Amino acid sequence: MNRWCKVVVVDDSAFMRMVITRMLKEDPEIEVVGTASNGFEAIEIVKTHRPSVVTLDVEMPEMDGLTALERIMKECPTPVIMVSALTKEGAEITLKALQLGAVDFIAKPSGSISLDFHKVKDELVSKVKAAAKAKLRPLLTPPITLRQEKLTTYKFKDWAVVVIAASTGGPAAIRYVLSQLPHDLPAAVLLVQHMPRGFTKFFADNLNQVSRLPVHEAQDGEEIMPGKAYLAPSGFHMLVERGDRLSLDLSPPLHNVRPAADKTFDSAAHVYGKRCIGVVMTGMGSDGAVGLLTVREHGGRTMVQSPETCVISSMPESALKLNAAEESVPLELLPKRLGELIQETLSSQRTTGTKVLR
Repeated sequence: MNRWCKVVVVDDSAFMRMVITRMLKEDPEIEVVGTASNGFEAIEIVKTHRPSVVTLDVEMPEMDGLTALERIMKECPTPVIMVSALTKEGAEITLKALQLGAVDFIAKPSGSISLDFHKVKDELVSKVKAAAKAKLRPLLTPPITLRQEKLTTYKFKDWAVVVIAASTGGPAAIRYVLSQLPHDLPAAVLLVQHMPRGFTKFFADNLNQVSRLPVHEAQDGEEIMPGKAYLAPSGFHMLVERGDRLSLDLSPPLHNVRPAADKTFDSAAHVYGKRCIGVVMTGMGSDGAVGLLTVREHGGRTMVQSPETCVISSMPESALKLNAAEESVPLELLPKRLGELIQETLSSQRTTGTKVLR
């Protein structure tokens, strides 16, 4: 079989370089064309070999992963997967890397040198192949939020519930969308972003840097309120229950992920009906497609991020194939259109068919 996916492996640990290289080489479609122990070497090897993907360690001497990433994206744009330790510092740096253009990340199971890295072999291979097909797009930089706007509590007679699903490419895209929404939004926002355990708490903190809506990890049994955003914790399905409550569920993964957006969409559709708005954004796989169709069948409004503006487009494409989405909207226009849909929902203005915004 043709080894079409060319990879450069960058890690300051010789052991980790060997392990990652060996795992990748075992796949018949992947070829490791070079390795590097620091950022300086990585940049030169990327320029020389022009790989399909770079796996890039976060913590390295001489030039760290963030600096190397910025240089690679500027001098030789290439899909990059960050390889990060499951630590507070590692998570914060990784989220920063995703803002700077990294396509995705792999969490080392047990620190900088992970003797059990084999546990994430399947995830590594699938993400490398997906990244090789990713679209690199100009970054949309959200403004820094004025923190005082979050201090006011708004009371709404009528309000909607927005469910947003994303995977690969999602952290940066969700960050942009939340940065554009007003602090007095007459809707609650439920976020389902596929992430490994330990990262969603830091992602919520990261979103709070730009979101006018307060964002936090959802808690079991808490009340859903408009003007707030709730992030599904990694390792739990986030369900909506009658009485405007959230439930965290430990039932088996769906589509190999937990949280699964299909679970959240389905429960929200049954509880909120016409007041539910579903959005499927960039991501690998098909999670969210069936759930989005359920939202539409229950009278809710539905849209996807237009595939051409996604880093990985298979999630929205899956929803479009099921005719689950009324509209396909570019990322740049998505926050504005979402606000309009909320207003239309609350004023009972209905449209039919599928729109494609340009």
